Amino acid sequence: MSVFTINDILKFLPHRYPFLLVDKVVELTENGIVGIKNVTMNEPQFTGHFPDNPILPGVLQLEAMAQVGGIYCGDKLTKKGIEVKNKVIFFTTIDNVKFKKPVIPGDVMRMEITITRFIERSSTTIVQMHGETKVDGELASSADLGAWLVDRDKAQAK
Repeated sequence: MSVFTINDILKFLPHRYPFLLVDKVVELTENGIVGIKNVTMNEPQFTGHFPDNPILPGVLQLEAMAQVGGIYCGDKLTKKGIEVKNKVIFFTTIDNVKFKKPVIPGDVMRMEITITRFIERSSTTIVQMHGETKVDGELASSADLGAWLVDRDKAQAK
């Protein structure tokens, strides 16, 4: 059962193929969210990483966790009547990164994100979260992530 389908996710995130790394959201709570990504051999990164031993790059695991966190933020702001399309989200920190197990085609990644801090100011939101990616119940990667959401008109380079 999905809390958010891919069509819902497309409303929250600006990412599109080949960089959209979340297929659905299966849990959403006050302080967390769980997203799913089905890893397939059809993804472009596997042509070069690595042709004889395809492994999902760790940086894409981190990006998938961040995207799930972004969906959480989009949902929370939408519920407050804030237009998500008027916001831009930036990575600010990536700490305590650990890779424990390779993720390969055929795996189903379960990204479990816990929001550790959510601070809203007039036109800015700061979010800190802890993410874990699991495959078949085993930890594949984890990290502490930080993000900054700012009004789109303030994010434009002058």
